[in-house]
Amino acid sequence: MKITKVTINNFRSIESAVFDFNDFNVFVGQNNAGKTNLFEAVEWFFKGLPKGKSLIDLYPNRNTSKEISVEIEFEGAQHGAENMRNETNKTKILNVLDGSNTLSVKRTSGEPSKRTLTIRGVELAKNPAGFDKALNDFLPKFEYIHTKQYFDEVAKYSSKTPVGIMLSSVLEEILQDDPQYRAFRSKFDELFDNEDSAVKVEFDKLGNSVKTHLEKQFAECTKVSFEVTSPEFDDLLKNFQTRVDDGVETYASEKGDGMQRALMLAIIQAYAEYRKNRDDAGKSFLFFIDEAELHLHPTAQRKLKNVLLELCEDLDQVFINTHSSVFVADEHPSQKIFKVEKEDSITNFKSVDTFDKPYVVFELLGGSPADLLLPRNFVIVEGPSEVELLTRVIRRFYSDKPTIQIISAEGDTHQAKRSINAIKKAFKPLEKSIFEEKMVILCDAPTDKAKAGFDDFIKSFKAFNDRGQIQVLEYGSLEECYPAYEDWKRSEEQVSEMNGKKKTKLAKRVGDEITKEQFETEMPIIFKTLLSAWELSY
Repeated sequence: MKITKVTINNFRSIESAVFDFNDFNVFVGQNNAGKTNLFEAVEWFFKGLPKGKSLIDLYPNRNTSKEISVEIEFEGAQHGAENMRNETNKTKILNVLDGSNTLSVKRTSGEPSKRTLTIRGVELAKNPAGFDKALNDFLPKFEYIHTKQYFDEVAKYSSKTPVGIMLSSVLEEILQDDPQYRAFRSKFDELFDNEDSAVKVEFDKLGNSVKTHLEKQFAECTKVSFEVTSPEFDDLLKNFQTRVDDGVETYASEKGDGMQRALMLAIIQAYAEYRKNRDDAGKSFLFFIDEAELHLHPTAQRKLKNVLLELCEDLDQVFINTHSSVFVADEHPSQKIFKVEKEDSITNFKSVDTFDKPYVVFELLGGSPADLLLPRNFVIVEGPSEVELLTRVIRRFYSDKPTIQIISAEGDTHQAKRSINAIKKAFKPLEKSIFEEKMVILCDAPTDKAKAGFDDFIKSFKAFNDRGQIQVLEYGSLEECYPAYEDWKRSEEQVSEMNGKKKTKLAKRVGDEITKEQFETEMPIIFKTLLSAWELSY
């Protein structure tokens, strides 16, 4: 059974979001964009409110007037139910499903301790008695590996860690009927409990000594004795340690962070395998991994991705948050990528297609053109607004043209840096490259104050200018070049009052709404820039 759709409303910074998931799902975005909020919303759906947490912490800006809801749609319900080991729970689930292979389950802040089911579009009025326990038994196993989770929480022995559960179960099965273990228990009893044993005699002496001193205060005390109980299975594992030989055999606790993180993920995968081979045969696992690349070299990241993709080949699904281009760059048919952005304190999610992916990778690599690997050509533009406008226009009208990479020379939406200096910075890593006679640069018209710097730039790159690789807008900003339609076009004074965020937002709107005719006839310099880039491209 797998997740096909998740709908989240009013969970912290997520106002409203709907996801259609694949087997391997990647979420990428800047710090504090809201990626972890998505994972914690799903965790709340599965586990309810964490101990010590208040429901008010989950509301957006702690505003309790809006209802929080997380609804998850599952498919493969019949397979999941048929493979349940508990017959009572299986019967309850199959009766509720009534032959349906899909179901939706929803948790809300209105009644956070309950989850409601919807089958074939009809919400069940009331769950039957004991159904919550059956539902937990039925749903996929949720495993959340967050950045605050340490190696010890997974790999040290305790009754609730994956290692502890696996080792205890294995020991219990092996030792229960093992003749050597029975002989050990008999010998232990003989040593500590037999009246004639040396240990028992010495223990009794100590007990009598303590009793002598105690009865001076409590005369009614007649006996003190010490008793050693037989060791339980768990007691045998209290000093359990993990050793790893990676050329140097030492305890895992002495290895580096990268090895510990990789070992932690490997243990959790083995735990999933173990559960399936025993009580949870046929049960799918959901792996939610925060910053999967944490402490891992890029080569190790790629290996981890391949391992996680193997997990998805059968019943399991993987969901990862990442800042790593490694998890994004390689294509895979079962992979789906989501870009996470926050605007005005609201987290938005956008599915990333093949066209968007180079821009996502570019941002993950730090925004340096030197990091981009061989597109057909480059267009260097003033700032993020030009990038937003042109990527949208190209996707809508010119998807059949050669692939070009548009990069922002500005790189900072909050400061009005002069275009020429920014372009020099962006251009420098590409000097003497195979793109030297290919790339096209789009500049804002220089102000009187900036003209000296602009002239110096043209002089420095005279060959570029002579070849027509430098295009200059009619005005000093993109916003002044928009068609005079609705409120798109702005005056120089209006532009001076706009911050970077407002400029980018306007660029997105124009890019999504402008017609091809408007773009080609009313923004001729920008259109000419694209034509030149396509003509010069490899």
